[in-house]
Amino acid sequence: MSNSSKPIGFFDSGVGGVSVLKEAVKLLPNENFIYYGDNANAPYGTKTEQEIQDLSLACGDFLISKGVKAIVMACNTATSVAVRQMREQYSIPVISIEPAVKPAMETSYDGDIIVLATEGTLAQPRYNLLLERLHATERVINVQCKGLVTLIEKGKINSKEMDEYIRCIFAPYSSHRVDTVVLGCTHYSFVKNKIKQFLYENFHGNRHVIDGNGGTVRQLKRVLEEKGLLTASTKKGKITFFSSGDRKFIRLMKRLYQMNID
Repeated sequence: MSNSSKPIGFFDSGVGGVSVLKEAVKLLPNENFIYYGDNANAPYGTKTEQEIQDLSLACGDFLISKGVKAIVMACNTATSVAVRQMREQYSIPVISIEPAVKPAMETSYDGDIIVLATEGTLAQPRYNLLLERLHATERVINVQCKGLVTLIEKGKINSKEMDEYIRCIFAPYSSHRVDTVVLGCTHYSFVKNKIKQFLYENFHGNRHVIDGNGGTVRQLKRVLEEKGLLTASTKKGKITFFSSGDRKFIRLMKRLYQMNID
């Protein structure tokens, strides 16, 4: 098999990276994809740096064993902690993701930018250097969303628990003018529409809700083009899902893949 015919590998701590995979399939419909969710160890956001590095490399090793031509780290927490180690470990391209603070700064004016993310992402120097580089520190309100990944991993996206969770995380900012909410974890994209609806009903401002998924897959395409790794196939590609956890997570991945999150 030629390198360009090989599949593209995606991994996340769980089902969240499926939201990035959906964008990749839209942009690169003829490519084959392998998605690996480390559901047995989710969430990553509460783990130590060493644990996240070890788990990320284990995910990378799994994808390498499947013969992938590139790896997409579809996990903000894994990227913030382990991207350097991943790129040192593997000879194939490793594409990472980061919270979409830059596009938020470009489209926001005088209101607040709220970044929703895991504890692991918000605590990392990589993220804080991003804010400093963009001169965004004064504009951004960081909100740690403890427990949100777990709710999504349990499939409770359209539940009363989720509605109450969203209400609670935004309650402290009820008097704020909100220009943009940045979804700093790929899991959160599956509740994007719920968050949009809540903002429109309860806040003033532009109330945009964005994630880093589109930017990540555009970078994936650019790298594949530069390396001569784009498939020559004109047929629609296939997706294969794997999980380190129970098979119920593969069923959830497939269900989430069919979900409209735009």
